Amino acid sequence: MNREALLAELDQNWEVLAEPVQTVMRRYGIEKPYEKLKELTRGKRVDGEAMRNFIDGLELPEAEKARLKEMTPANYIGQAIELTDKL
Repeated sequence: MNREALLAELDQNWEVLAEPVQTVMRRYGIEKPYEKLKELTRGKRVDGEAMRNFIDGLELPEAEKARLKEMTPANYIGQAIELTDKL
């Protein structure tokens, strides 16, 4: 396995962070989170700058924005721990 190639591939797919961003948007009552993210991600590559700009434009507490902006495709594991604990 080529670690560098895997990290490069992850860095090309920032749209994987749409899941946690959408979850936080829902938690704070932002209307139509799916649709807003779909507009950002549908049919195009999203890079880190585009994702961070999207997050900055949301009406969220600054602490939540900072937490979301710390996520990268390489360090986001979603529910992997919870799912593997169920095995």
